[in-house]
Amino acid sequence: MRQPLQINFRDIPHSDAIEARVREKANKLDKFYDHIMTCRVMIEAPHGHHHKGNLYHIRIDLTVPNGEIVVNRDPKDHHAHEDVYVAIRDAFDATRRKLQDYARKRRGDVKKHGVSPRGTLSDLLPADDLVSI
Repeated sequence: MRQPLQINFRDIPHSDAIEARVREKANKLDKFYDHIMTCRVMIEAPHGHHHKGNLYHIRIDLTVPNGEIVVNRDPKDHHAHEDVYVAIRDAFDATRRKLQDYARKRRGDVKKHGVSPRGTLSDLLPADDLVSI
């Protein structure tokens, strides 16, 4: 990455272990696609009023040449995201898939549909020449 990784914690206390896991995952992305300019990661627990069952919300923003890749993992459907490490893994897996798609498009590996056949009409026959069955 051309700029340092930015990790923000919202509604949860900072954790060195969580930050280390995010840095590890971001380094893997950087090795996969070395044209990443910036990476911003937001980790939040929006339902802080629960005593247990908090679902973690992870947002990853990558800036790449000619675009931006955003992954916003909504935890409401994934009860596995009660574990922050699972939420981080899922978010970075989704980011890697989007980054792979982006890299394929940049390389021109995406299948292009052929042009539909076209023709020109050269002769029109009058209706009298038609044979009726």
